[in-house]
Amino acid sequence: MALSDDELERYARHIVLREVGGIGQARLKAASALVIGAGGLGSPLILYLAAAGVGTLGIVDFDRVSLSNLQRQIAHRTADVGRTKTDSAADSIAAINPLTKVELHPVRLTAGNALDLIARYDIIADGSDNFDTRFLVNDACYFAHKTLVSAAVTEFDGQLSTYKAHESSELPCYRCLFPEPPPPGTAPSCSETGILGAAAGVMGTLQALEVLKEILGLGESLAGRLLIYEALSTRFRTVRVRPDPACRLCGPNPVIRDLAS
Repeated sequence: MALSDDELERYARHIVLREVGGIGQARLKAASALVIGAGGLGSPLILYLAAAGVGTLGIVDFDRVSLSNLQRQIAHRTADVGRTKTDSAADSIAAINPLTKVELHPVRLTAGNALDLIARYDIIADGSDNFDTRFLVNDACYFAHKTLVSAAVTEFDGQLSTYKAHESSELPCYRCLFPEPPPPGTAPSCSETGILGAAAGVMGTLQALEVLKEILGLGESLAGRLLIYEALSTRFRTVRVRPDPACRLCGPNPVIRDLAS
C-alpha cells in the first residue's frame, strides 16, 4: 500500500527506523484494530494507534462521557460531557490524524455480537473495566483466531499481556491465567477504589506499543508473559504464563465451544 507525500512527512520518524521503514508504515496503514472501551486505557491507546497511522480503528463503547471520566480518559474534553464516548473519541482521532478511518460501535459487547465485531478486524485491544467483558473478548478472539492485547489497571497498578492461543498450544489464553471471573461483589470498580489517572495512561500507552509490535512483527511478543506495573514503587516485572492443561477454552478437553457456553 503506497504512502502519499503527506504520509511520508507525517510518519517520517517511523520511516527512518530501520525496523519499520516505508514497508512497515504501509503495513500499519493497511491494518485494522478494534479497541474495546474508550475509557482510561482506551483513550491513550486510541490516540497512539491513530497517531502511528493504523489505517482503520474500530471503537466499541456504549457509555457517555461524564465529568469524573476526564481525570484519566484523555480522549475526551470538558465540552464532551454527555456525548457518547465513541463520538468524542472519533473527534479526537480526527484532530490528531484525519487519515485514520474510524468505525464506531456504540453498543454493549454481548455474546450475540462479539464474534461478528471481532472477526472484522486484524487485531483486538481490550481496555474494558470488568471481568465479564474481558472473558467474553478472550473467548471471541480465540474462536475468531484473532490476536488479543489485553490490559487492566486499578488504583496504582496495572497488568498487560498478549494472547494468541489459537496460534499454538504452547501459548496461553486469558482463561489460563484467570480460569473464572471473580464472584460478584469481590472485584470493586474504580469508582469504589479510585485510580491514579496517569497509571491508566501508562498501561494504555504500553498496550498501544504492543499492538504496534504485533502489527509490525517487531521484537518479542508478550504472548506467554504477563507484565505487571507497580506505580508507587516504579517497578515493572514480567512473569511467565504457561498454558493451563485444564483450561476450559484452549485446553485439550475444552468445555467452552462457543460464546453461549
